[in-house]
Amino acid sequence: MASIDLLISDCDGVIVDSEIISHRVLFEALSLYVPAEQLHAALEGTFGLTVPSIIDLIEKRFDLTMPETFDADLRRQSEKVVAEEVQAIPGVREALLAIKLPLAVASNSRLHNVQASLQRAGLTERVAGNIFCAEMVRSPKPAPDVYLLAAERMGVAPGHCLVVEDSPTGVLAARTAGMQVIGFTGASHIPAGHDQALRELGVVAVINHMHDLPATVEALAR
Repeated sequence: MASIDLLISDCDGVIVDSEIISHRVLFEALSLYVPAEQLHAALEGTFGLTVPSIIDLIEKRFDLTMPETFDADLRRQSEKVVAEEVQAIPGVREALLAIKLPLAVASNSRLHNVQASLQRAGLTERVAGNIFCAEMVRSPKPAPDVYLLAAERMGVAPGHCLVVEDSPTGVLAARTAGMQVIGFTGASHIPAGHDQALRELGVVAVINHMHDLPATVEALAR
């Protein structure tokens, strides 16, 4: 097994418990156009996707055309509510400070949102500006682009990177990039059986609490 020289973390659902908030705002906005029961089914498994990707999925599935301002209005509302309500994942700051590997963040969120999340979690200095977002690459997760960019900019081969992800979308992106992945299932939005879904995508370990992360990373880095 290759040595581990870089830890890369997702942000939403790993560093901050934001996915459940964003999903609520998204559901409320889309429920003006799609019946709630059908919308619940359509949104299943969309955690980790970008908002434009989800809107495109809903438009195609229900043969809809959203208003031109829908995406921008939704982003503004989501950013406002997340900023007011979001909290750090319990134990994440302590865990990432305890790990001595270089750290980067790779996210489908916008740069300013990731920066705000890191500040909320008290991890701005730990990450030291090593933030890589979907807006910096051609294709967001589940494409591997953002993870490959992080590895390239950090000067580490993909095979020597270890990723922490909560979503199938993110796990697929990291695995396609040729990286090992730890699945995290401790965020509020995680459904029952999610650990098995991540294992089926090839994660090397699954943790439910951040206090398990340092030891898991250490074991994999040996």
